[in-house]
Order: sequence, then structure tokens, then C-alpha cells
Amino acid sequence: MSMVLRRVWELVSSTSRGNVDGSGAEACSRSDLGELEQLPGDILLQILRELGPKDAAKMSCVCKALRCLVFDNRLWVHFLQTHHPDPSSDSLFFAEATLSYGYPLPLPPFHARTPQLSFKHIYGQRARVPGSVIIDGGSGYCKFGWSKYACPSGRSATFLEFGNIESPMYTRLRHFFATIYNRMQVKPNTQPVIVSVPICHYDDTESAKASRRQLKEAIYSALFDMNVPAVCAVNQATLALFAAKRTSGIAVNIGFQVTSVVPIFNGKVMRSVGVEVVGLGALKLTGFLREKMQLNNLNFQSLYTVRTLKEKLCYVALDYEAELSKDTQASFEAVGEGRFTPSKERFQTGEILFQPHLAGVQAMGLHQAIALCMEHCHSVELAGDSDWYKTVVLSGGSACLPGLAERLEKELKALLPPYISNGTRVIPPPYGADTPWFGAKIIGNLSTFPGPWCVTKKQFRQKPRLNLIW
Repeated sequence: MSMVLRRVWELVSSTSRGNVDGSGAEACSRSDLGELEQLPGDILLQILRELGPKDAAKMSCVCKALRCLVFDNRLWVHFLQTHHPDPSSDSLFFAEATLSYGYPLPLPPFHARTPQLSFKHIYGQRARVPGSVIIDGGSGYCKFGWSKYACPSGRSATFLEFGNIESPMYTRLRHFFATIYNRMQVKPNTQPVIVSVPICHYDDTESAKASRRQLKEAIYSALFDMNVPAVCAVNQATLALFAAKRTSGIAVNIGFQVTSVVPIFNGKVMRSVGVEVVGLGALKLTGFLREKMQLNNLNFQSLYTVRTLKEKLCYVALDYEAELSKDTQASFEAVGEGRFTPSKERFQTGEILFQPHLAGVQAMGLHQAIALCMEHCHSVELAGDSDWYKTVVLSGGSACLPGLAERLEKELKALLPPYISNGTRVIPPPYGADTPWFGAKIIGNLSTFPGPWCVTKKQFRQKPRLNLIW
């Protein structure tokens, strides 16, 4: 292999020198790989992979056989996976084929007419993308970092915790964003920013629309007053769907205080269909676990320890009644607080999502809220895929409980008629508690970013009611 690479490299070098001397065309026409052209295409493709993107691009001048391979999408998908922070070719294709046009997304029939993607061109475009700051302002806590990084670089209190209820939203947001930029040690005017916003003001009423518009304008005003060059603000539910490589479906976010069930069609939140809200969130689950443990004379010095115990040992039973008769004891060592050994509390905690009355909450179960949302979606006739709502994507830290997705699928099939439940799939959080952040990362690394996704200060001042994903 080393001899083959050396021979190929000599040909590339001579071709490059010919270009410098002004006789590049003659050098290219005289270049000939000889016996190398007889090698199988897969071997030649491997040679190009070993050379790297810059030198592989030069190979199109060496011979016709390599010229075709240089434009092979497999080669450039490999380079993108190697040199750019995207996890899989599926994510790459989804992002560039579906999201690169910006918002509003093209309708599903458009994708069938989408021309063949050139990942060689996409690689060059992505190499020039400036990168962006991502601020995922979750309802519990905020995750922030660079779109070029593999994961969030830090966490902070959410913007809802800055100031008090009497503080103007603009003031709270300005303080919050300034804190994030200080922690990242970056000047606001150097990079575009993607802000993930929690779903709030769920209704489709004029009052709810006005509240969303007020929040949107406060976010943009605070950032533009800090001289951020471009802003992209997207709600968490849509970003969670993008992280799962979907543009349509039902996003279920188990937030800090409440759980929201959000129907999304082609990237747009369908509030007219109906967003369901369950008055149970991560805080209630953690509090319920603490109460159960205290009944066994196990006390905790901090709620953080209880939350860690929930994340490490709790799960959702596929059959709750059957699980009650099993030995489910497990231990966890908490630093500074000793060893805890819960048993039935491990699955009883997650069970309150399906039976809220166990925690003294008068509300429908999560499965019932999702079923109701799916029935509403089924009754609405929309152009495109009639099964768009049958993909349910979970997000939020408590949505990572093992067994939750499987239990939801089981309950939905029992609740819904076959014409709705058949084909229903529940997807666990694709990137755990950071799923919306990774959805934003997909946008921030697009070959067309920031153009079609971002709003500049000038655009915002001219059109304060821009149609964004809210």
C-alpha cells in the first residue's frame, strides 16, 4: 500500500508543479496511472481516503478513473465524519437534504425532486461555516457550548431563574445571556447564536400568541443589543425532533415542572391541533422518590443526591403489577452520604408518569395525553404523509429512564385503535438529556448556515414579526 500511495503522490505532485508552471493542462493530459488504473474501485477509494481531503481533491487531474472516484459521495461522507462533528452519514444526509433550505421547511413532496447531493461541495461549504454558540435554555437548567464541539461545554441555571417574577423579561434575558458569554469567554459579536427555547404558552389563543411574540422579541432584542451578528431561535420540541432525524412527529418533553406533548408537522408546531400538557415533571419524580425513601428511614442531605439516584437506578416497568412481585433491590454509593439500596422505589418513581394518582396528582397519564394528541392529529387532514404523527420522540433528563419508550408503545397500542396505533414508534432521547442541544448542533453545522436559518439585526428591525419556529 505504501508503494501505491507513493506512486500516486508522485503523480499528484508533478501535476501540481505543472499547474504552477502554467502547463497544467498538458501535464494532466499526459498523466497516466498505468497499472494502478486496473485496481478495483474500492481499493482506489481507500487510497483516496488515506490521502485526505485536500490531496484527494487534486486526484481529479491525474486520470479519468480517479476523477470519478474523487466525486464519489462515499469518500466525502467519510471525510465529513472524520473531520466534522457529525455522528453518522444518516444525520449528514438528513441535515443537508432536509434542513439546508432553512425555515419554513420545504413540503415533503419537494424532497422527491431534490437533486443528487454533492458531498464534495458540502464538505467545502461546511469547512467555511463559522460555527455558532448554542444556548439550550431548558426549563430545568441550560446547556451551552460551540456547534463545532462534540457536546455541550457547560451548564447553568435557566434564564427563568435570573431575576424574579417582577423583573422585566428583557432584563432577565440580558443578564442570562451575558452570564453565558462570560462563562464561555467569548465576545458576543464574533459568532452567530442558536437559542433553544422551552415550549411555553401552549394554546393557540390570541393571548398565547401575544405572549410568545413578546418572549421572541425580548430574546432577539437582548441578543442584538449585545451586538450578536445573527440569531436563530428554535423551540426545544422541534430541535428534539431534528436530533432524531425527523421533521414531523410528536415531541414529548419531560421538563422540570410539566411534561408537554407537542405535535409537529414539517418543522412547525401544530398548536391548532393541540399541545397536551401533563402537570408532572422531573421535579415531581425526584420528590416522589425522596418521599418513598424517607418512608424507609432513608434521608438525604440534598435533592441533588436524590436526582442522581433517580438517574442511576430508576427505570420504568413494562408490567407494573408483575414487577411488584420481583426482587428489584440495587445499591448506589453517594459521595459523602453513604450507600442507598432502593427496591420497589426504582420503578414506582417512573410509574407516576402513567398513574399520577400514586403521587397525589390529579392528571391524565402520559400515555393518555399522547394518545389524545395522536387522535387529534389523525382527525386533521394534512398534505403529505398521513402517518406523520406516529413517530414519538422523547426528550428531557427524566425521559432517559430505561424502559420508558417500550412501556409507552405498549400502552399506546392498548389505548388506540389499530388504524392509529399500527406503525407507532416511540424513540428514546437520541442524545440523552442534551437532545435539543444536539438538534441545534445539526443546524449550526449545516453547509448553508447561518444564512437561511438566522435573523440579522437589520432584518429584525425591519420585520419584527418574522415567521420563525415558535
